[in-house]
Amino acid sequence: MKLTSFTDYALRVLIFLAARPGRRATIAEIAASFAISENHLTKVVHFLGKSGWLANVRGKGGGLELGLAPELIVVGAVVRLTEGAALPAECFSAEGGHCAITPICKLRDVMGEAVDAFYKVLDRYTLADLVHNRQALARMLFIEPAARTARPSS
Repeated sequence: MKLTSFTDYALRVLIFLAARPGRRATIAEIAASFAISENHLTKVVHFLGKSGWLANVRGKGGGLELGLAPELIVVGAVVRLTEGAALPAECFSAEGGHCAITPICKLRDVMGEAVDAFYKVLDRYTLADLVHNRQALARMLFIEPAARTARPSS
């Protein structure tokens, strides 16, 4: 199963914020750390805020912060909500698709079982599990953008 970039970015935003407990961040900071578009992140952040996973604090010292403790944010729940209904094949659509063997096909059952297993694994993990290596994440994410792009002199 391949996740959309929307889901990928949502998970990155959550990881970024969880890796810096007690500190707020801006969309620009997160975008720079991951070298991704601020425009895309704005949509993701809005969605995460509406879902209760993020809080947007306005004013001086404001920014983005987690809306829930990392231990309460289940990876499977984030992926389900950002991805929408799992449709691994045409026959999973409400209309059943246009495949000639849909009424007797066993592939639908197999694919359904695979999707269930995929989410069962994701449901075992929280955001806290993804950031247990905070120091390593900090070294990778919280460096100055100029240092990230600077080439070592030879």
